[in-house]
Amino acid sequence: MTRRPALTVVGATGGAGSVMLQILSQHADVWGEVRLVASARSAGRKLLARGEECEVLALSEEALDGADVVVFLAPDEIAARWAPVAAAKGAVVVDSSAAFRMDPDVPLVVPELNPHAVRMRPRGIVASPHPTTLAMIVTVGALHAEFCLSELVLSTYQAVSGEGQAGVDALRRQISLVAGSGLGTSPGDVRRAVGDDLGPFAAPVALNVVPWAGELAEDGWSSQELGLRDELRKLLDLPRLPVAATCVRVPVVTTHSVSVHARFENEVDVARAHEILATAPGVVLFDDPAAGEFPTPADVVGTDPTWVGRVRSSPDDPHVLELFVCGDNLRKGTALNAAHIAELAAREFTAR
Repeated sequence: MTRRPALTVVGATGGAGSVMLQILSQHADVWGEVRLVASARSAGRKLLARGEECEVLALSEEALDGADVVVFLAPDEIAARWAPVAAAKGAVVVDSSAAFRMDPDVPLVVPELNPHAVRMRPRGIVASPHPTTLAMIVTVGALHAEFCLSELVLSTYQAVSGEGQAGVDALRRQISLVAGSGLGTSPGDVRRAVGDDLGPFAAPVALNVVPWAGELAEDGWSSQELGLRDELRKLLDLPRLPVAATCVRVPVVTTHSVSVHARFENEVDVARAHEILATAPGVVLFDDPAAGEFPTPADVVGTDPTWVGRVRSSPDDPHVLELFVCGDNLRKGTALNAAHIAELAAREFTAR
């Protein structure tokens, strides 16, 4: 009889955790026991997983006992402390935080791109990329396989849920303060209406965009901008790929978007690019501007694929493609990729 592996989800009560519970009910059930774990303040809550009520356990060594696969949908500091504990207990750890993404002994995995890397985990940990990376990597990877990528220039349009519930709450509060007001017509009027409580943002995000995401890094770059460069290089196995990114928060609740300027070694052809994207796993090509068809966050939110449109060649460089991609940062960008990695790891147990 085939043994079904035991799964533990750490961070089950958060935004990505809620999406993970939906995925467990929607995907083929490959799991035996499913254990839900969160912080001590959430212990005792009852959540539905696979149609059954499960009690949330507080994160502890005992809560990790007996797990075959442990998925961390938790902040960096929690994953950094507890992922090695779970791995030491013999579990395959799938971590969605930034704690291990650039560790040379931890594979960074996108199943549509490099599923084989799941098995190469010296530390017992597999990392999942940042949601912004996941919004674009399958599209860029498919085009790279055909045209050979040589440079990327990126502008992101990141949803406020990337800052967790605090980001969503801040946007909704600010919207309530500016709605129907006629604001946004003179310098500082939005900032005065919103006040000093900006939530996790450096400036008002309602009626505005904020060109900053992450922490201050060297030379004026943000940690997310440099992290996006580093992750793309690692995933594509192009350690010297030139990547310049500007990360921007926009007044969108969920779904990150990226404007991509991609230069390739080979000359590009839009018709061929359309063929590649139309057949790439995990990608939906939605590109007919004449009919008003291109991806937007409001249409993509809640869906699994990366959506791509506005695919066009540069009028000045036959080696350049311009495109616009969208991906739900909680689903495609966090929980779904982690779930797919976990399902790949589960095959190792069922094959024994």
